[in-house]
Amino acid sequence: MRVRVLYHDHCFDGAASAAFFTRFNQDKFHPDAEYVYTGMAHKASQIFEDSLFDGDENAIVDFKYSPNEKLTWWFDHHQSAFLSPEDAEHFKRDTSGRKMFDPSFRSCTKYIATLAEKHWGYRAPDLDQLVAWADIIDGAQYANAKEAVDMKAAAMKLTLVIEGSKGSDIVQKIIRWMAHERLEAIIEKPEIQELFQPLYARHLRSVGIIQERSEHKDGVVFFDLVEDGLDGYNKFIPYYLFPESLYTVSVSVSTFRTKVSVGSNPWAGKPLVHNLASICERYGGGGHPKVGAISFEIGQIEQARKAAAEITAELRG
Repeated sequence: MRVRVLYHDHCFDGAASAAFFTRFNQDKFHPDAEYVYTGMAHKASQIFEDSLFDGDENAIVDFKYSPNEKLTWWFDHHQSAFLSPEDAEHFKRDTSGRKMFDPSFRSCTKYIATLAEKHWGYRAPDLDQLVAWADIIDGAQYANAKEAVDMKAAAMKLTLVIEGSKGSDIVQKIIRWMAHERLEAIIEKPEIQELFQPLYARHLRSVGIIQERSEHKDGVVFFDLVEDGLDGYNKFIPYYLFPESLYTVSVSVSTFRTKVSVGSNPWAGKPLVHNLASICERYGGGGHPKVGAISFEIGQIEQARKAAAEITAELRG
């Protein structure tokens, strides 16, 4: 028995969702199954190849819906969960009871845990810590921006490794550990520390780079990291540097895409009136009402910068 789990790669909630689903499926249905993982990334040309669904059971967690007939399980909480209206209609016609969607949840991990208990009577008390931290991290439920940037807790350190590591191998090791071990034990593993220390040093440097690149005007911080080689950064740094800001828009590049990130200040002193997922959907992206992103092809830097400039102007207006 082989269970394929497709998860949102380089994302704490994506990894935690895969870990919780694995434990749930293992404990409740298939104790002797082999669990294999595929990290999924938001790209400009998104498509689910048939070859991705090579398990006896196939699950997608914390990522977009696929109408593939081989998909067995699906759990997601993003507003932008469907690649097309046809996919949304396909989901609505599903009668399996194993494909679930609710954008009101802050984290997919908490959503899966809630449904597992409600529909299948399943609880894993030793994973309560994992579920709680996934909800804090994906829902930006930190006390303040300093706590989010200082990254003192084991879960936050693991987030840095998950988001900043190259490839998917270490993330999938972390998923397997998360299913059975406490986060404090995982972060202390030598191979995790070997990755964490330089990533944390880069994180500290990125604070200065973002401060230097940022333009804060009318409550919106804009910065462009294309020339700096930063393919990722702690999304709370702008609010740490500019606590009075409401929104952030940035442009960055990685090995597989050019990205526009759009976020809102969880500690904003004024009402946040824009739905960022809806704004990003107009450019082929998506996300949540309070945080979203748009993926462009590699090399489409000017297109990304144009979109970022338009969004920045809209938010400042």
